[in-house]
Amino acid sequence: MKDLTRRNFFFASSGAATGSLLLPGISESAEGEKGPFSKSGLSTGQMKPLKFKEIPGFLSAQQIAPHHTAHYGGALKTFVAIDTRLEDGFQKGTPLDPMAFETMQKQKSSRGNSVLLHEMYFDGLALAQSEPKDGLKKAIETRFGSLNKWWADFMLSAKAAAGWAMLVQHPVNGKLYNVLSDEHAIGPLWLAMPLVVIDVYEHAFYIDYLNKKTDYIEKFMLHIDWSEANRRFQAAS
Repeated sequence: MKDLTRRNFFFASSGAATGSLLLPGISESAEGEKGPFSKSGLSTGQMKPLKFKEIPGFLSAQQIAPHHTAHYGGALKTFVAIDTRLEDGFQKGTPLDPMAFETMQKQKSSRGNSVLLHEMYFDGLALAQSEPKDGLKKAIETRFGSLNKWWADFMLSAKAAAGWAMLVQHPVNGKLYNVLSDEHAIGPLWLAMPLVVIDVYEHAFYIDYLNKKTDYIEKFMLHIDWSEANRRFQAAS
């Protein structure tokens, strides 16, 4: 990570600057607001709209649009089709070919997780650099020793991943972890709540960054929506 970029991050993180499945059943946050999954496509069957069509200095509209429509939208379309077909079998007794059933069951988890992860990725982006909120900031510092150490570990995790890297909180022991998932249905700790999510599949950055994955990851670190991350943290606490 470049020194200037790191200094900018920790200047913001120190408070000197200001700015702005998983855990089933969560519908309300600690503040009484709707929880982070209240409008998920898994519930509505419809794609969640983008917060930003482009993020100047990070992601262009040409990069975001196909990612949102083809990859997130495609996963949702497949999940809804599978869910509808399986429910039709439950309600009407419509028989399913065993091989088709096996494929659908595997794709149900993969496509459903893809929907959630894409929603958390897009919802977790910000136009400008901001700072971690007090509760989450303290939890990161307690677990990793400092924001600097978390930053370094998350960067290395994202570079090592072929699909997703996440900062998650686990409800069993309350600890934070940086975890990888190179397939949508493989890798995450069961029940863990993703707080910060980066998509490192090539489709997430190739138009803007070509094969410069590290440049994309470095820019991502400066566009984390810490308010959204804290909302997830509070919902999981």
